Amino acid sequence: MEGRICYHDQRARCSYGGRGLTWSLNMEQSALKRRFVSVNGNRPSWLPSWLPGGSDDRDSEQDTDETAPDKSAPEVLSVAAVNLDIRSNVLRHHTAEFDITDAAVYDEREFLVARRGQPFTVIITFNRKYDPGADDLRFVFQFGSRPLPTKGTHVEFILSADDVKGEWGGWISGEADNALTVEITTPPTAFVGKWSMKIDVVKRSDTSINVYRYEHKDPIYILFNPWFKEDGVFMKDEHLLNEYILNETGKIYSGDYKRISPKPWVFGQFTGDVLDCCLYLLDKSVKDQARGDPVVVSRAISKQVNSNDDGGVMAGNWSGKYTGGTSPLDWTGSVAILEQFYKTKTTVKFGQCWVFSGLVTTVCRALGIPARSVTNFASAHDTDGSITYDFHYDAELKPLKEYDDSVCAYIWKVVLRQYTPQETSGGVYCMGPMSLRAIKEGNVNLPYDGPFVFAEVNADRVDWFLGKDGAIERKQVVKNSVGMFISTKRAFGRATWREMQHGDPDREDVTNQYKFEEGSEEERAAIRQASKFSKRTDVYETTAEVKTHMPTKYCICAVTDVKLSVVSDPDTFMGNDIKLTVTLENTGQERRTCNGTLVLGSMYYTGVFHRELLSRKISAVELVPGQTKSMEYSVPATQYLDDLADHCLCNISCVCIVKETRQHCVIRDELRLRKPRLKIKAPNAAKVGDSFSVQVSFENPLPVTLTQCELRVEGPGIQKPVVYAQNNIDVKKMFLGTFKMTPVKVGAKEIVVYFNCRQISAITTSHPVTVA
Repeated sequence: MEGRICYHDQRARCSYGGRGLTWSLNMEQSALKRRFVSVNGNRPSWLPSWLPGGSDDRDSEQDTDETAPDKSAPEVLSVAAVNLDIRSNVLRHHTAEFDITDAAVYDEREFLVARRGQPFTVIITFNRKYDPGADDLRFVFQFGSRPLPTKGTHVEFILSADDVKGEWGGWISGEADNALTVEITTPPTAFVGKWSMKIDVVKRSDTSINVYRYEHKDPIYILFNPWFKEDGVFMKDEHLLNEYILNETGKIYSGDYKRISPKPWVFGQFTGDVLDCCLYLLDKSVKDQARGDPVVVSRAISKQVNSNDDGGVMAGNWSGKYTGGTSPLDWTGSVAILEQFYKTKTTVKFGQCWVFSGLVTTVCRALGIPARSVTNFASAHDTDGSITYDFHYDAELKPLKEYDDSVCAYIWKVVLRQYTPQETSGGVYCMGPMSLRAIKEGNVNLPYDGPFVFAEVNADRVDWFLGKDGAIERKQVVKNSVGMFISTKRAFGRATWREMQHGDPDREDVTNQYKFEEGSEEERAAIRQASKFSKRTDVYETTAEVKTHMPTKYCICAVTDVKLSVVSDPDTFMGNDIKLTVTLENTGQERRTCNGTLVLGSMYYTGVFHRELLSRKISAVELVPGQTKSMEYSVPATQYLDDLADHCLCNISCVCIVKETRQHCVIRDELRLRKPRLKIKAPNAAKVGDSFSVQVSFENPLPVTLTQCELRVEGPGIQKPVVYAQNNIDVKKMFLGTFKMTPVKVGAKEIVVYFNCRQISAITTSHPVTVA
């Protein structure tokens, strides 16, 4: 019999008591001569419940007796109730804002959400006073669909006399009457997710052991802990944590580099079912034993928010046609998207880059990984691995759009130096994490996705021209047209003068975190380092070119004495005429003759050309030495309104060739038409449970009636996402919308409102409210 478990002599009884399920197990003494070591390795423990014949093995050959154990005997200790002290624990763990920790918010759920590496308190009430000399307690924590000690998903430990650090454990911190206060610790590498908790009361005698098991009915959520130094996501700066973990609202910057516009966004990481949805995404994509690694988890998040590979959260759509779904511009935040996905388990339609950025930021913040949304203006999309972005022109100087890389105002989410995917990585649509320092220094060979990310922030623009004989020539390399005004919402401090030029005091310019100053020796060294891993070797200067004294921009011609500029008004509103001024200046000592082409077109924010709005030839412009000539062009609103894409972005392309020298002058620029701003009237302070009114307004700037109008409203702790239909708005008429809101949580909150209609989307505003 020694070393074997005697199933035929086992007696298992179960009874329901307190808030959980209690199991009683009686075994023959000879079966206990074999001892087992607990998971944390501190000391031998009793028979583990995960083995066949243990207290969790309810399918083994057992004679069952449903009679409850005799609790009247004074020597038998049993658990009457367990209090997870949620209100106190969540405050210490920075998780009190999760709706699911408070039964008074939206629904009756009240769960413990804790952060790994940090103790949480459990108060256990017994049927009598606990006797440490006679009563033994064992805690069992389990995670995943098939908990196993070998995978670290089944953990057992007994109470210790002292604080246990860096591993699973527990110690008694207080005792009063029949109640015992226990501090439970988890390791800083604990798997992130929902853990179950069981408490075994073990009663030993000379001939038998009785195990009375209490199973807590609610899961305990364990998250990453950026406040704990030993956790891989640790962040020292409390100001950054307040923004990158705790702030439920923020701004995502859009527009173009000449006029940067903040778009209010509700991340809502603490709202409703958002945390459960985040953990469901991990259940789908990450093995249980990898759920403690923030790199693995963040990479999985990047993959799961898009639907390209395995039915993730959101389907991307850049076509401008959104039948069967919601326009990406209409979303006010992440909550409605994640809750719809969690409820239906079906991909939500539709999103674009800033929506994916908002989603990933939400998921990371909910799980405890610091994250922010970052916009890179003039972001290159390198499609061929050249670590440049290339533009092509035909013999008539018109752009060959089908061959071009794209350049856009591109929005990332940044978490552990990670970005949102535009291309596959390892065969799936995800990106990163990638070291920010490696990107800055051009070390693109490091994982993950270095060449693509480097090109986004620091590629050189290369202009290629197709000759009439079919040969293609490189005419110009422009060094400073990519990676401008990289922007994120400021976590703390005041904006610099340069940042305030764009009008938003919350915007932080983080360009110098991603690249050295344009034109500096360090920046060019980073370019040279990155180009070592380029798939093209014919872009940068060679020894032969240096010997021919090529100009610094590497133009093929040796004389570059004509300057070309194109000026547009960045304050042009939708409904106004678009005006362009093309200027040619002869800075040389000889007469010059210029011919060229000007093309204005609407484009998607990804940089993809949509429709041509204007095309004009520039023919035989004669310039004497020192002379400047300007040409003005105009496109009326009635001509362009129906041809705009979602973001009201226009692409300007102007190419001129100097007849005498064959100098090629190329200007590529963009213009974003401004939208009216939504004005808001709302109180600055409110009280939980007391309704208040909000009023929003703007004037219709278009020469057409606005139809299919709606207001989308939300505010964490005040209002879950809601849509209010509105009446049509006539030409040049004032819109006025009113609605009520009722706060459910105290603290500093923010209201976010979007106005959308068929003709124009995402007229936005936000307003702070302090709730008492």
